[in-house]
Formats: sequence, C-alpha cells, structure tokens
Amino acid sequence: MTAPSRRSILWSFNFAIEGIVYALRTQRNMRVHVVFAMLIAVVSLVLGIPRLELVAVVFAVSLVLVTELVNTAIEAAVDLSVEQFDPLAKVAKDVAAGAVLVAAINALAIAYLVLFDDVRRVLQDGLNGARLATPDLTVIALGLVLLAVIALKAISREGTWMRGGWPSGHAAIAFAAATIVGFVTGNASALALGYFIAVLVVQSRVESEVHTIPQSLVGAVLGVVLTTAVFQVFFW
Repeated sequence: MTAPSRRSILWSFNFAIEGIVYALRTQRNMRVHVVFAMLIAVVSLVLGIPRLELVAVVFAVSLVLVTELVNTAIEAAVDLSVEQFDPLAKVAKDVAAGAVLVAAINALAIAYLVLFDDVRRVLQDGLNGARLATPDLTVIALGLVLLAVIALKAISREGTWMRGGWPSGHAAIAFAAATIVGFVTGNASALALGYFIAVLVVQSRVESEVHTIPQSLVGAVLGVVLTTAVFQVFFW
C-alpha cells in the first residue's frame, strides 16, 4: 500500500489531527487542558462577553494547547534520541514543561480579568442565559461536534480523523449541519431535506467501507444531540 504524500494538503491536515489525537490519548495534562478549554468556552458564551474579550480568551486557551502539543513533541524527540539519563535531556523536558505552566498561568489571569466581574454579576442577578446571534451558534455547535468527535476517536483508538473509527466525523458534521438548517429556518421541509442529504453522506461512507453502520449512527446522533443542546440553551 502506497503511503500518502505529505505534500497533499488534505493528508497534511489529517496528519495534524492525528498529532492532536495522539496527544489526547497519551497526555493526561492535554485531556485536562481540553476539558477546561471547553468549560471556559461554555462559561464565556453563557456570559455573552464582548468579541474582543472573547478573542483574548480564545488566544489564551489556544496558547495552552499549543504549548502542550509542543511539549509532547519535545518529549517524544528527546526519548527517541536519548536512551539513558542525560542532564541536557532533562533540561529540555523541564523547559518545555515550564512553557506550558507559563501559558496556563497566563490563561488563568486572562480568564480572571475577563470573566470574574460577569460571573459575580450572574451570581447576584441569577442565571438569565445569553442571547447569541445565529452565526455564533452555528460556529459553536460545529466546533463542539468536532471536539467531541476528536475526543471519542482518541478514546476509541480506532481509525484516523479522516477515516474509520468511532464515531463517523462526516456523519456527525452532516447531521449537525442539517439540524442547524432546521433551527435557523424554522422550516420542517428544510430540516427534512437537510437530513436526507446527511443520510446520503452516511450512505457514501458505509458503501465505501470507511465506516460501519453503527459508527455512522453514533456520529449522526452525536451531531444532532450536541447541536440541539446548543440551540435549545442559547437560541430563542
């Protein structure tokens, strides 16, 4: 079997996702960072913080994840090149871990500066929810579905991001998009048409033997449930 060319943009994207999945599978701290990232994202959206402050939060969270990925790569490279204890290898690992710590402290500081006043206000006034624009909800719903698919593939240890494994990412995104169409248009016919197209996507994945029917069904349910939850909580 011929290995895919690394010059291919599609496969380069796939290799990058595989790197993230590897870090999720092997690094406990990476899993902790992802959980906190999702929690902060939800809190930020519930509070409806301004876009500029949201950019600061996204940047801080991304910086933590990036440094953790770099730290994982450095650890792997050091372990590959050094078989016995080496003081310089220890320095390399410690410095990389220090970068993650600095990024995490930076994220906590930004989260405090951006969110603390709003959290206190919500606690005082009661949780009244948040009103978000439809484009924002679309991005949020699709983003959560993608994160859930990556996390489940990391847990299942089957397939890659683009092919095979639990659940089917294509089915999840297709059914999430169809559900979004239903919420945005409020039209049952449009929703039915969206689901019909999503079923065709699932059929193509099953017929090409990239996914099994159960894997596709789990992906479809995941896309519908997460998208419905986002729109039911934030959209009225």
